[in-house]
Amino acid sequence: MANTYRLKGHESFYLREGWLTKGLRAVHEDPRVFFTNGGADALGVGTNMAKSIRYWLKTAGLIKDSAKSGAELTEIGKIIFDNDLYIEDIFTLWIIHINIVLNYAAATSWAVFFNEFDLSSFKRDEMNDLMKRLLIETTGDIKLPDRSIRDDCTAIISMYSNSREENVDPEDKKVSPFANLGLLKQNGQLFSKEQPLQSLVDPLIVLYIIRDRLIEEKALSIDEIVEGKNMPGKLMNLSRILCNEHLDRLANREYIIVNRTAGLDMVYPQLVPEKEDILRAHYLGDTPKHILIEDSGIKVTESFGRRSKKR
Repeated sequence: MANTYRLKGHESFYLREGWLTKGLRAVHEDPRVFFTNGGADALGVGTNMAKSIRYWLKTAGLIKDSAKSGAELTEIGKIIFDNDLYIEDIFTLWIIHINIVLNYAAATSWAVFFNEFDLSSFKRDEMNDLMKRLLIETTGDIKLPDRSIRDDCTAIISMYSNSREENVDPEDKKVSPFANLGLLKQNGQLFSKEQPLQSLVDPLIVLYIIRDRLIEEKALSIDEIVEGKNMPGKLMNLSRILCNEHLDRLANREYIIVNRTAGLDMVYPQLVPEKEDILRAHYLGDTPKHILIEDSGIKVTESFGRRSKKR
């Protein structure tokens, strides 16, 4: 049972095209942006929409703020600002998606949908009913508002579904870029969880997800990576076959060791960058040059530094 959870923190606005760019730039230019009329004037949107933009930036781990110091970009927020401000790289979408789903306290329905929701295909009413049961189970709160659950379900569908109206304007700001991840498909009234195309997944995303537990536990079973909570199989709808392919690609780059002898099917850390350096490795195309060997035998990379691409 989790004590800290949140429903409908998004003010009924799912994350839309251009919002992250607008928010990152505003915080970069003015740390007090969200402390003057909630940021509505600076962002050029309504008050509730400004609250939603702030919510998504915080939930995705791109900013942190306080009444005393104002808002500032996190290290990951700075890296994305410097290298992909317009969110044109699908790798960036994956990082933001993962950060949102891992943030149970702020995006509880997202965490539950990707980790616990086990219907491969469903209609809206079926999603609402199952999500209500799962949310009651995970929060322990039997008085969760039905409206908030429905609004979260609608936001998830709107954010990830491949549904598009005919003759839609590509500049329509209601379109969510997260549909490009290929995680949710709509066919009429039926929705289904989908596995993304392999070409859409840099294996560094898999490393980003498993990194902390690899460091902490020194080993992970492939079963856990495929089926475990907050692991790639759940968060990215990856099959065992595709998980194995990405793990092999990481092993070829000497980030991990994969041992399938004698039926072990285990993964061990070999070269372990910080999470921020995983982003730098993707954006800058770098390979860590300096390695520190710990007593445990794990190799931990030194920082890539603070280089960035010119915008």
